[in-house]
Amino acid sequence: MKKTLKLFMILAFCLSINTYAQDTKAVVDKIVAEANNNSQLEKLAYELLDKNGPRLVGTPQMNSANDWAVAKYKSWGIDARNEKWGEWKGWERGITHVDMISPRVKTLEAMQLAWSPSTNGKDVTGEVVVIPDVANEAEFKTWLKGIKGKFVMIDMAQPTGRPDYNWEKNGTELSVENMRKDRAELSRAWSQRVRNTGLTSRSLPAALEEAGAAGILISNWSRGFGANKIFGASTKKIPTIDIGLEDYGTLFRMAEYGDAPKITVKTTAKDLGMMPTFNTIAEIKGSELPNEYVVLSAHFDSWDGGTGATDNGTGTLVMMEAMRILKKVYPNPKRTILVGHWGSEEQGLNGSSAFVQDHPEVIKGLQALFNQDNGTGRVVNISGQGFLHAYEFINRWLAPVPSAIRREIDTNFPGTPGGGGSDYASFVAAGAPGFSLSSTSWDYGAYTWHTNKDTYDKIVFEDVRNNAILTAIMTYMASEDDKFFPRDKIVLPVNPRNGQPMEWPSPRNPNRKGGE
Repeated sequence: MKKTLKLFMILAFCLSINTYAQDTKAVVDKIVAEANNNSQLEKLAYELLDKNGPRLVGTPQMNSANDWAVAKYKSWGIDARNEKWGEWKGWERGITHVDMISPRVKTLEAMQLAWSPSTNGKDVTGEVVVIPDVANEAEFKTWLKGIKGKFVMIDMAQPTGRPDYNWEKNGTELSVENMRKDRAELSRAWSQRVRNTGLTSRSLPAALEEAGAAGILISNWSRGFGANKIFGASTKKIPTIDIGLEDYGTLFRMAEYGDAPKITVKTTAKDLGMMPTFNTIAEIKGSELPNEYVVLSAHFDSWDGGTGATDNGTGTLVMMEAMRILKKVYPNPKRTILVGHWGSEEQGLNGSSAFVQDHPEVIKGLQALFNQDNGTGRVVNISGQGFLHAYEFINRWLAPVPSAIRREIDTNFPGTPGGGGSDYASFVAAGAPGFSLSSTSWDYGAYTWHTNKDTYDKIVFEDVRNNAILTAIMTYMASEDDKFFPRDKIVLPVNPRNGQPMEWPSPRNPNRKGGE
C-alpha cells in the first residue's frame, strides 16, 4: 500500500510538472505569435513620437502623452490612471529661427534650450562676439561693459566635425594622433580662458545676462555627424541657443577674424508657470496574489532636442506592447502586473522615487521590476543588482525565452546595486528587486542620447519587438513563480578607491517642485 501511494505521488508530481511545462509553452508560444503577427509597435511609435512629440517635464506635450497612454491602455481593457507626484516649471517650446545677416546671409541650424526665455516673438538683431581671452577677472569685467545687445559665444569651436571613428577609418595614424593632440590643446586653452574670467561655465551665462547681453550661444556637440545635445537653459531673461557645430564654427571664426558677424534671432517659447506632473500607471490585477507585484518600468519623459525616440520612447514602447500582449494572452495573472511610466527621470529619477515613497505596499509586495531605458537595441545584459538569489530567479524566468533572444543576453550574478542611471535604481535603493534590461549601443551615446537626432527613424523595430517578447515572457514567469523573490543582499565588496566596504545605495528624495 505504501509503495502504491508513493508511486502515485511521484506520478502526480511528474504529471503536474509536465502540465506546468505544457501550460508555460502554450503561453510563451502565444506571446511570441502575438508579438510577431500583430505588432502594434510602429503605430504606437508614430502616435507617441511623431504625433505627440517630445515629453519634457512640465510641458503640455508631456501631459498630453500621459493622457494618450491612459486612453491607449483603456482601449486594451487595462485599468490605467495618471498619478500626480509633483509640479514643475511649465514651458512650451515654440519656433527658434536664427539668421546670419552679415557678413553674408544664411539661415542657421539652431534650437533654444529647454526652459529658455524667448524673444517674445520679436526679431532681435545683434553682433556675435566670443568671450575674450583675458588675463584676469578685472580685464573680463571691463570687457563686460561693452556687450549690451550682443550675442555671446561661450563654447569652443570644434576643430573637426568628423567623429573619431571617421578619422580612424580614413586618416593616417599620424593625422589621427595630431587631430587628438590639437583638440586636447584647444580644450585646455578654452578651459583656461573661462577660468581667467573668474567665473565657471555654469556661472558665466548669468553674468552675461546681467551685463545686458542679447543672448547666449552654445554648441554642445555629441561627437557624431550633425548631433548636438540639447539640455536646459540657466538664463532667466534672455534666450540660450544651441547652434549646430558647422554654423557655430563659422560664426566663431568670423568673430575671431574681426569680421563682426550679425544675427537675427526670433524665439516664441511660452512660460506657463508651475504645472502638475504625473506618472502614468496601468495594471492587470492578480487573481491569486493581488498584493504581490511584477512591475514593468520605463521613464516616459525626455529631453526635447528630438522626440525622445530612443530615450526613452523605445523603453516605453516595449512596456506598452508587453502589457498589451499579456492582457490578450494572459488576462488573469497570478500576481498583479503593473506598469510605471515615470516622469522627470532626466532630472534625477524624480517620478519613480516619488512612486517608491508613495507606494510602500508595492515595494513590500514586489516580486520583480523590469526596466528598459538605454536605447533601441536588443537586450544584451541583465545584472542581479546585488541580490543574493538573483541567479536562481532570473535564470528560471529566462529559461523559456526563445533561444534567438536569450543567447544575446549576458548575465552578471549577483552583481552590485545600481545607484543611479535609470529608474530601477529607485527600487533597488529601497531594497526591492529591480532589474535593468540593458541594450546594445547602436551608437546611442553619440547619436541619440539627449540629442537633436533622437527621432523615430533611429528605432530598430526588430530589436524592440524582441525586447517586448523578452519582457512579456519574464513577466509571465515571475508572476507564475511559486516562490516570492527573497530580499537577501550580498556582502558588498571593498571600494578600491578608499579601501572601505561599499554601501547599499540610499533612497532618493524626489524633487517634487522643480525648475523654479
